[in-house]
Amino acid sequence: MQIDTGRDRPGTGRFGLISRLLLDALDSVRTSGRRPVLLDCGGGSGTYAVPLAVAGADVTVVDISADALATLSRRAAEAGIASSVHPVQGDVEALGDLIGGAEFDLVLAHGILEAVDDVAAGFAGIRAAVRPGGLMSILVGNPVAAVVARALAGEPVLALAELRELYTPEARIGPDAVEALCAGAGLVVEARHGIGVFSDLVPGSALDAPGARDALDELDAAASGRSPFAEIAGRVHLLARRPG
Repeated sequence: MQIDTGRDRPGTGRFGLISRLLLDALDSVRTSGRRPVLLDCGGGSGTYAVPLAVAGADVTVVDISADALATLSRRAAEAGIASSVHPVQGDVEALGDLIGGAEFDLVLAHGILEAVDDVAAGFAGIRAAVRPGGLMSILVGNPVAAVVARALAGEPVLALAELRELYTPEARIGPDAVEALCAGAGLVVEARHGIGVFSDLVPGSALDAPGARDALDELDAAASGRSPFAEIAGRVHLLARRPG
């Protein structure tokens, strides 16, 4: 499973912003004398696993797709870090069995909580893989952004339907619900960033103007941690630490 990076180029846009956040997180869990160990749940072909391995981490990637893991292995070999990337095929909902109870310094759960059948159980299984003092990196879609996007697209009827759905038991998991899960599991949310605050709203034709793409990247990055802009981002990234 991978994140849809849309119009992003390597090192820019949503991909670039999340990558920078992950590299900062990696630095925060480094300890002298050993390499940090990471787990990427649903990491697919290694969008983040390969760069993190290049940065010095030992990364295990769990994904249900054999094709995606084959691409991961190829990319890791091409980057010269094949020995640092360990593909494991299987369903993230059976994570405990797949990793044998191992614990990691940094665990990525990007786009996973929207895909599991039982969110609470899925979250608990991922949380169990975080060592004391370690971090969980969570990327989750923001249902609020869907309402804004529908309205700006001139679809008020669909925007109203999206708004009403936010307050039903069947509502999609969102960042506030994830924060509640973290609190209930004893995790401390240390950072929250909106990803793609404006990039999902700007028409592609506008990016053909000189300097527009770079300006949009800077705008998204500057708004990512600022209210109220971060609250309307299409995705929200949270870093939560397990005390210890």
